[in-house]
Amino acid sequence: MFNASDIHSAKGPPVRWWPAGLIVVLAALTIYYFRVIREDAQQWRNLYSMETVMVAILLVLLWVLFGSRLRWKVRWLLFGSVVGFIGLMAGIFRIHGVTGDLVPILKFRWTRPGLSLGSSTGGTTTQTSSSSLPGASAILTNSYPQFLGPHRNATLPEAPGLARDWTAQPPQKLWRQSIGAAWSGFAVLGNRAVTLEQRGEEEWVVCYELLSGKMLWTHSDKARYFTTIAGEGPRTTPGIVGDKAVTLGGTGILNCLDLSTGRLIWSKDIIAENQSHLSEWGVAGSPLVLGNLVIVNPGGKHDRSLVAYRLSNGEFAWGGGDDNASYSSPCGATLGDVPQILIFNHHAIFGHDASTGQVLWQHPWDSKQPHVALPVVLPGDRVLVSSGYGVGSELLQITRDQTGKFAVNRLWKSTRLKAKFNNLVTRDGYVYGLDDGILACLDLATGEQKWKDGRYGHGQFILARDVLLLVAENGEVVMLETLPTEQRVITKFQALNGKTWNPPAMIGDLLLVRNDQEAACYRLPVAP
Repeated sequence: MFNASDIHSAKGPPVRWWPAGLIVVLAALTIYYFRVIREDAQQWRNLYSMETVMVAILLVLLWVLFGSRLRWKVRWLLFGSVVGFIGLMAGIFRIHGVTGDLVPILKFRWTRPGLSLGSSTGGTTTQTSSSSLPGASAILTNSYPQFLGPHRNATLPEAPGLARDWTAQPPQKLWRQSIGAAWSGFAVLGNRAVTLEQRGEEEWVVCYELLSGKMLWTHSDKARYFTTIAGEGPRTTPGIVGDKAVTLGGTGILNCLDLSTGRLIWSKDIIAENQSHLSEWGVAGSPLVLGNLVIVNPGGKHDRSLVAYRLSNGEFAWGGGDDNASYSSPCGATLGDVPQILIFNHHAIFGHDASTGQVLWQHPWDSKQPHVALPVVLPGDRVLVSSGYGVGSELLQITRDQTGKFAVNRLWKSTRLKAKFNNLVTRDGYVYGLDDGILACLDLATGEQKWKDGRYGHGQFILARDVLLLVAENGEVVMLETLPTEQRVITKFQALNGKTWNPPAMIGDLLLVRNDQEAACYRLPVAP
């Protein structure tokens, strides 16, 4: 029979166990320090913990081989078993991106998205016939024609009053189906809903019928953005103006398409044309259409950081700035009585003249981390800016003197609201956002945190009249009161499965949601 004396030579010294014990204890203390004692962002806690575990495993393997005094046969058996197990896991599982807290998502290597649609030819448009869904029509009190809705701030004051018990009155599923990979949202006008998808080596723009989910037309380009960590596919939301749809792909292909047919009107490669480079997480700034201008942020040098093309023909209109692009989107504002375009870039937040692209002002920001959330424009020429990874939020006061020169003053700074890529909303003097995945409320006047409660991951939300519709990272839709005193959940339901980072769209009583695997449209019950 096997006993402890068999694991080392009878003539050799006893097994030296204490180094292995020391490694385990030190690893446990290090993880405790990062997760409990040190104040840091959840993302860094997870990264440091995973790195600690990997280093500990390596040190234990080195101890087994060179410091344990085990018999060599046993040493190689243990070493081979651990390495073999790691190799087996790598063969069975693949990393399907990461969660918002940078925890790897593992999937079996043999599983693939269940898309049944075929491929098209790059650069072409395919059109199908339209059919309407029978039954009552939707209550269309608004359109949702661009990223974060008609006002580009995830706020719908004209939304219908919603029923507040989804158990007694469940949301009606109009359709739910597989969709190509992307982190895009939907832009909706009338009964047409446009989004972007990755289908194999092609990047698709797809127009769906809102009420049925039936595909109306597609346009494709030979392009694919993919990394193991960032995932696959485009990550911007289209813009719809009149009879045109404007889309921007993950590698920088900017298209203007006919909304009715998908016919290509003009196309630009904003990365190549502006001598920029593709960022680590791809092109993520959704295009902004203002009048006859399409405004995007390629992040080029020499007045090509922010650029504008003419909507009618794609002609270059203006450019300004020279900072690298981050992952936020341009938005319009009027500050100091001057129409401006705000953009949260790699090193700072900038205010550009809307007619010329000239940089009017800038405010420096921590450049070590991605900047994703849009600036929130507030009355009184104030701008609220927030970013994740432990950085936090600042309320800025923008002023303009008699000579026309702009200045920026910080009113307050807080680490109590760190919006990684959740876009903040404000109501009645308070701001609501996901602070490292936990819902939080701050007083806009002082930056004081009123409460922080409820872990929803890194999702998105819409302020629909007086309630917050939060699409959590796990695909659950939660309705909450907007109260400065406490978090109060009204009702909820599971809309999707899997990691859901994509921004939702709401058109009257219809809620349109998607992630990188599926999309769905629900009719929300309306209060009598």
